[in-house]
Amino acid sequence: MMTISLSDAGKRFNRDWIYRHFTYQFTSGYAYAITGPNGSGKSTLLQALSGSMMINEGTIDWQINDKKQDPEQIFSYVSICAPYLDVIEEMTLTEFLDFHQGFKPFLPGLTPKEVISIIGLEKAVDKQIRNYSSGMKQRVKLAQCILSDSAIVLLDEPCTNLDAAGIALYHALIEKYGKDRLIVVSSNDETEYRFCTEIINISDYKLKG
Repeated sequence: MMTISLSDAGKRFNRDWIYRHFTYQFTSGYAYAITGPNGSGKSTLLQALSGSMMINEGTIDWQINDKKQDPEQIFSYVSICAPYLDVIEEMTLTEFLDFHQGFKPFLPGLTPKEVISIIGLEKAVDKQIRNYSSGMKQRVKLAQCILSDSAIVLLDEPCTNLDAAGIALYHALIEKYGKDRLIVVSSNDETEYRFCTEIINISDYKLKG
């Protein structure tokens, strides 16, 4: 059981508070959506949950089976898909997936070859990723996030650049591989978070105090 607990958490840039007085507990087995206008701090909160960005006030704790974890080691439990994170475009897809699983293994039983089949990119396997369309690159990003063996799955605008078939693939991946994991989706588009049972509007935690 993985939990992320925030107590009176706040993040600011210079003198401007992005969010403040945020108290919430995220638990594995549930899917959460962080919503709010563009620039409201959704991605900032997601990065705090990943352990890659420190908060300015309050606390954030990660626990596995009620045992507190070292914040500096949280990256090993997290996979993330976001527009600001790039794949290595000089590699072929096989090279990239082999490289990726060297530091974050795929879910048990999945090989790079099977991952490529799941996301429907068999015909492009020997091309350098720089020659992929934006939608193909997004499929790769989703694969390295959702299909990695990680307890926490963080998705920032996960359907960016995807066509209808890509969106259907995204939901199929969540349905098949998302169970029992802690999933957080940062988005304004209900299509991207329609499976989430908990909705958090970041605007509810802005400019307080």
